[in-house]
Amino acid sequence: MADSTDQQPMVVTATRSGTEQQDSPQVIRVISRQELEQQRRITSDSSEILSNLLPDYSPPRQKMSGSGETLRGRTPLVMIDGIPQSNPLRPTGRELHTIDFSMIDHIEVIKGANATNGLGAAGGVINLITKRPEPGSLNQHFEAQLTTPTSKLDGDTNSYRTNYGVSGNRGPVDYLFSLSYEDQGLFLDGKGNAIGVDNTQGDLMNSRAYDVFGKIAYWFDDDRRLQLSVNRYRIEGQNDYVGVLGDRNAGVPTTSRRGDPEGSAPFNSVWTTGVTWDDYDLAGMHLNVLGFYQDYESLFGATNSGTFQDPAIAPVGTLYDQTMAETTKYGIKTSLTKEGLWDDRVKLTFGFDAMRDDTEQYLWGTDRTYVPKVKYTDLSPFAQIDFSPIESLTLSAGARYEYAKLDIGGYRTVAANNGVRVDGGSPDFDETLYNVGVVWRPVKHWSLFTSYSEGFAIPDVGRVLRGIDTPGQSVDSFENLRPIVTDNIETGVRYDDGRLNAELSYYVSSSDYGTRLTTRNDAFVMQREKTEIEGVEASVGYRFNDRHSARLAYSHMKGRYDSDDNGTLDAKLNGLNVAPDRLVASWSARWSPRWTSFVQIDHAFDKDFDSSRNGWDTDFDGYTLVDAAVGYRLPVGQLNLAVANLFDKQYITYYSQSALDSPNADYMNERYFAGRGRTLTLGYSVDF
Repeated sequence: MADSTDQQPMVVTATRSGTEQQDSPQVIRVISRQELEQQRRITSDSSEILSNLLPDYSPPRQKMSGSGETLRGRTPLVMIDGIPQSNPLRPTGRELHTIDFSMIDHIEVIKGANATNGLGAAGGVINLITKRPEPGSLNQHFEAQLTTPTSKLDGDTNSYRTNYGVSGNRGPVDYLFSLSYEDQGLFLDGKGNAIGVDNTQGDLMNSRAYDVFGKIAYWFDDDRRLQLSVNRYRIEGQNDYVGVLGDRNAGVPTTSRRGDPEGSAPFNSVWTTGVTWDDYDLAGMHLNVLGFYQDYESLFGATNSGTFQDPAIAPVGTLYDQTMAETTKYGIKTSLTKEGLWDDRVKLTFGFDAMRDDTEQYLWGTDRTYVPKVKYTDLSPFAQIDFSPIESLTLSAGARYEYAKLDIGGYRTVAANNGVRVDGGSPDFDETLYNVGVVWRPVKHWSLFTSYSEGFAIPDVGRVLRGIDTPGQSVDSFENLRPIVTDNIETGVRYDDGRLNAELSYYVSSSDYGTRLTTRNDAFVMQREKTEIEGVEASVGYRFNDRHSARLAYSHMKGRYDSDDNGTLDAKLNGLNVAPDRLVASWSARWSPRWTSFVQIDHAFDKDFDSSRNGWDTDFDGYTLVDAAVGYRLPVGQLNLAVANLFDKQYITYYSQSALDSPNADYMNERYFAGRGRTLTLGYSVDF
């Protein structure tokens, strides 16, 4: 079946001005519901789903943490129905584990830095759009899946998931309620060995997760609508396994064995609430107001990291501790759009966003401050204009003013950072961000586009504050808290005749005072340096007929940074910051009213990096993975059978090969993880 996004124009809500996909001066990818359903037959890992569909997204870590997973080499802003899930002050890398993807209808992806949604979109925007109520007074959906590795079938390695949903319309009321549960077993690699468990960052294997999602809307009339949505998500490890060190130099991956890890199991626990008001005819304009609140807790596993040691508590090297990151954020996002001005040539959008974010991170076991409580306030008015002087030409321009303020109390760092006293303060920043774009349609089916846009982000305040080890420091004077402004320039060409659609683009993303993640001992640290990433993307989709369609997408990127602060980009960004070149191909077929099939091939190319500071081989050896699925429609419901990693490829994940470079050999060997081997998933779903 053809992708629905190829058949009709798709209005992308994440643009804030109702831009259609084909009229955007930036590359936009709309992942359809059909594509998501195909992927969910193969995997439930949200990072893996995105990576399978977006070759410029990093190969997945297959863990609870997605730190190091980037879009176009930079961190994207993740949202659910416009509500930010990313935590800019203390990123945990778990923003894609705040909702079960069975709740998602489609995904809007705006690639490249932009400021349309405010803070944090250095790599772009990933907006997860939740499902809408189905027509009718009562609609029910049920699905269940069993996943097992083909090399070993037993209770330890089996994974189970189920989802039930109900939705409908009753008079002026729309409603939807959905519940999901997942129990994941032990993962095995291509050789049938247990994959190493990440008890520190958190793991998807040997975990349990549930999600309760609901939304209810009331139509006051045909143009005015009020909606309430609530999502409660939690994923928690079961702490049944401990890691067995691998040998990176010998190519032996980390494995797992039954055991009792230190401390409490890592978890992610999230409450997200949104209230939306839409008035589609406010004096001929569309008013959208979104108010939101989120409570977020993220517990990391216990480790005897050198960062946690304190001789006043226990002998150095014997103290196990773990960190808890807590974030509460609330805010409002408003936009007012007027179309049809000047003989339907001009569209204007104005808006104002405000957000408050309170974040802290503390040591769970010993109740010590790790990152002090930080209060962040962001106020942002914006304006956007789209102008079509002639039918074949669309010009767009906009500006957004960002005012950001941090309130940080005085605190004392941990003993490993000399236990120094740091004076608090209230640094504030302001920045005006601009965007301009052109889309020209010289002949039927063809369009050329080019754009310049800026994104705004606050650096990982937590990493900055917890890493201070020099006495006499003050928050107000700490240079590393300066915001990050990322410039994105791109140009490209599109073709779409309804059957064949293709796109080719070139982009450059740069920041004069950007951030680069690296590792020091056994902890991530942040470097503030000039960075630049450039890349080429290409995609082509073809609908052979109403029953067969195919898609091919390719991404190439390279990133460099100024390692010695002399203004020259002299060093390569490593695998923690940029993705490898990738080619992804897929084929969807409907053989009869009952039989369907889907096949995808994902090839990650080899990638060379600069020599390791610590003598490790961090060059990437690429790999090719093949997935396949078939579906059969029964008299009642549908049966699905999917095979991931069809040829049982043994490989080491991209993150494990190329993202780390520490002098700590145990740390490097502990995180030498293999990817999952062949798995078989049997699923049944029914609508009634």
